[in-house]
Amino acid sequence: QQFDRLRELADFVLQHYYPEHQHKSEPYLALLADVTEHTAQLIAQWQCVGFAHGVMNTDNMSILGLTLDYGPFGFLDRYDPKFICNHSDHHGRYAFDQQPSIGLWNISCLAQALLPLLADEPDDAVAKAQEVLAAYQPTYQQAWLKGMRKKLGLNTKQTDDTVLINDLLTMMQHNQVDYTLFFRHLSRLDFAEKTSIDTARDLFLERNHWDQWSNRYQHRLQQDTQTTSQRHQAMLQTNPKFILRNYLAQLAIEQAQQGNYSEIARLRRLLQQPFDEHQPDDQSYAGHPPTWANEISVSCSS
Repeated sequence: QQFDRLRELADFVLQHYYPEHQHKSEPYLALLADVTEHTAQLIAQWQCVGFAHGVMNTDNMSILGLTLDYGPFGFLDRYDPKFICNHSDHHGRYAFDQQPSIGLWNISCLAQALLPLLADEPDDAVAKAQEVLAAYQPTYQQAWLKGMRKKLGLNTKQTDDTVLINDLLTMMQHNQVDYTLFFRHLSRLDFAEKTSIDTARDLFLERNHWDQWSNRYQHRLQQDTQTTSQRHQAMLQTNPKFILRNYLAQLAIEQAQQGNYSEIARLRRLLQQPFDEHQPDDQSYAGHPPTWANEISVSCSS
């Protein structure tokens, strides 16, 4: 109920981070709209790259739409939409596939806090907030679809792209396909070369699933205007080769505890340029995680 302090805090945010809204007729509503948009776009990027935050409490969300609180986070190994990276998240509240809806929930909490600044009448304030919040889902969906098109090397929009993408993800889940490895292999796919096709195909337990989907994908690529080389170049700058897998972090931590920081230095070098090929002796860092990696579990105290 400290509305004066609330206004003071909101004005501070406007002054330092959103000065373009300071002199608008409804600056706090404009602030809420921008934070809503930035949050939707951020989480769409998480979903595209396969990043699970792990602890999306409202106090771990950024007013600027940035990723904060690198605690029990993790990147997908095999594609599992129910992936829970935080050992303490017993009910999967922050599971990978729940992140978009949690983002909306958190923005709704911010809107609730800002209601006294949006209008004098509570009903008017609620109506204005709801109108802003209604833009979250379409903004997220548009950003996610744009990002997934880039991952697939599609430079035009087709109405059935969402179906193609969702069918791929379902197939990847069923076949336990490594998310990052698949899209990196796809970035070099050339339908004119059997070896190239087999490299992607071999990631699937049921090869016929790949055969059926890849036929649709090949047909979809023919609707675009770019060459195979252009597609490869764009995709290789979209789909990372190196990510911070938990087992890599664990190995680096164990060595650092013994006074050897070489693995931390190597990971830092690779992850600063995750789209580059790097050196031959770095290639194992971009491969399948070992079986024991599935046993790694992190929490807020890790």
